[in-house]
Amino acid sequence: MKHYNIGIIGGGISGIMAAYELVQHMPELEVCIFEKGNSIIDRRCPLTEDKTEKCINCASCAIMEGFGGCGSFSDGKYNFTTEFGGWLNDYIPSEKVMDLIEYMDKILIKFGATTHRYSTQTPKARELKKIALQNDLHLLQAEVKHLGTENNLMIMTNIFNYLKNKVDIRHHTEIIDIDHLNGKYLLSTVKEQFSCDYLISAVGRVGSEWFTEQCKKLKINLTNNQIDLGVRVELPYEIFSHITDEVYEAKLHYHTKKYNDLVKTFCMNPRGHVVTENTIGVLTVNGHSYSDEKLKSNYTNFALLVSNKFTSPFNEPLKYGKYIATLSNMLGDGVIVQRFGDLVKGRRTNEKRMNKSFVKPTLKSANAGDLGLVLPKRYLDNIIEMIYALDNIARGTANYDTLLYGVEVKFYSARPEINEKLETIKHPNFYAIGDGAGITRSLSQAAASGIYVARNILDKIH
Repeated sequence: MKHYNIGIIGGGISGIMAAYELVQHMPELEVCIFEKGNSIIDRRCPLTEDKTEKCINCASCAIMEGFGGCGSFSDGKYNFTTEFGGWLNDYIPSEKVMDLIEYMDKILIKFGATTHRYSTQTPKARELKKIALQNDLHLLQAEVKHLGTENNLMIMTNIFNYLKNKVDIRHHTEIIDIDHLNGKYLLSTVKEQFSCDYLISAVGRVGSEWFTEQCKKLKINLTNNQIDLGVRVELPYEIFSHITDEVYEAKLHYHTKKYNDLVKTFCMNPRGHVVTENTIGVLTVNGHSYSDEKLKSNYTNFALLVSNKFTSPFNEPLKYGKYIATLSNMLGDGVIVQRFGDLVKGRRTNEKRMNKSFVKPTLKSANAGDLGLVLPKRYLDNIIEMIYALDNIARGTANYDTLLYGVEVKFYSARPEINEKLETIKHPNFYAIGDGAGITRSLSQAAASGIYVARNILDKIH
């Protein structure tokens, strides 16, 4: 049985940053990243490479799994804020979180990231904030850095090449079980076992369901997180250009008048593309955007998500989100796309109606359908009301031909009971970081959590 000083389950941004920080300060440590998916060099999605018209359910989804995590094929947006993107400041002072994010940014720059940032503090951005407030929309304050999908992949490849001779990176190694015996952690795959003194769970959103089950088995108390569920909107770039040209990504929050529910814009991609993800066995939607002008589209896409935090007696938010996504897949043979005007009129978008649309889907594999048969009425009402609210600050958002893709779900694990070091209270030397632990929900804070835990382990070792 191979033994390591530190085992990291998951090769996404949080696990990568933890490994980087560990070997920077103690290169003699034996560190291993256990990754279910492929090397970043071998990650290929047949759908994005036009080798198939629909997801073929690869054994390991190249978009969601592999070194670099799902962030590798994202458009590489890093937000510099504690206003959103996670809950690290539930455990760490906000000033410390910002220090960690700035430190993370220096690492990314070292491996090729741009230094340019967009800001909500410019005069034009402050005017946008005022106009939003006049329409009961709240523009969250942050700086944002956009790397671009192609550049983000390059940066992750550079980090991989740096780390591969300093830590063990075991690809195609799915940890199926964790045990804690005699002060050591035993990690089991189908074929072999490993042990480690310190264990970091960095499984990401795709591993959230598995992580929850492992916590239950290890008798670690869990708290249900919210679930974000909604649609991805696609419309002509010009409609939001006065906003995205200034701040790039506008995080707009709105409380609906009908239900007082929170609806928010998320993951805005100017001149981007809508893409699919295979998340926990179901197809959902997301968005990408490139830095290269030749790869850009004429459209902007963003998610509209309704946030709900379930209370007793219901305690299965992951299964609920998965059920809605599965229903969408069943009715639409994958991802459904519908014109906003058809949704409001209560009629299905069919192929004939889609062909008449001025807005053409960038996700070619999406099938015209009816989101009214998928999303609960409360979600639909909230989304429709939010679109009309956005139309007040970006005229044309509520156009008939605005496209809605469904569904988009952000799965977050139930949060384990941890201390201020992000160490599980039940099991010492077992740490939980990133989106898969329900502690973060962004690349920035996920990366920061990895650096923070690495430092805490180094302090213990010293």
